[in-house]
Amino acid sequence: MNAHESGARPGPIDALRQTLTLAWRAIVQLRHNPWELGDYSIQPVLFLLLFLLVFGGAIAGSMDDYLAFILPGVIVMNMVFVTVYIGHGLNTDLTKGFFDRLRALPVARWAPLAGRITADLVKQAWSIVLLLGVGYALGFRVETSIFGVLGMFALLLIFALSFSWISVLIGVVARDPEHVQLFGFTALFPVTFVSNVFVPVETMPPWLQTIVSLNPVSVLTDAARGLLIGGPVAGPALLSLAWSAALTAVFAPLSLWALRRRFNQ
Repeated sequence: MNAHESGARPGPIDALRQTLTLAWRAIVQLRHNPWELGDYSIQPVLFLLLFLLVFGGAIAGSMDDYLAFILPGVIVMNMVFVTVYIGHGLNTDLTKGFFDRLRALPVARWAPLAGRITADLVKQAWSIVLLLGVGYALGFRVETSIFGVLGMFALLLIFALSFSWISVLIGVVARDPEHVQLFGFTALFPVTFVSNVFVPVETMPPWLQTIVSLNPVSVLTDAARGLLIGGPVAGPALLSLAWSAALTAVFAPLSLWALRRRFNQ
């Protein structure tokens, strides 16, 4: 008989402590998986430099103008891409029996999943700070205020939390971690590139402008640009929050149902 069957359930404080412990475990695992650290650190910087140096003059006329345009977009794009790793890590824990071992201990049932999501948000925050720092070194300047920067952080992390549920669902149903990455990146490329991250919507064909304008990545990018360099904020921010609520409402229940179903098989 395991701890759950015997009725031993941790209280809220213990469950919170377990969540933080498991989140810390997921963070320190970066030492054993340097490629993931690269995706949170090196990859976004390479994306920024690549598009800035290659397309800056052609699209915006100067690299300084294009830097102000593209940096918020690259921050959003990177945030979307690295959510794949929460599904990858979750699938690794599931396939290697880590979750089964935890179920035999007096650990809150939601703590492993909450810990994985919390760790992902910490890594997301690090990527945002890194990209802002690199952007500042290249000449980017915030044209609003510290409250705009903090608002961007809050909005992006809220969206990252909701978008992570898609990766959680993939991580639960996928056969192995490799399939999580394959399916995740294949699905994310159209979402991120058919957006206003790299070029203004006005430069696209009319039929494509409608699709791009409704893309949640485009909406979040508009909000991030407004919060960092000025422009409309309220509309894009509210629409981003609406997207976040919708994604959570759809994929969180599906993810938890799939997780319970996998445990009961």
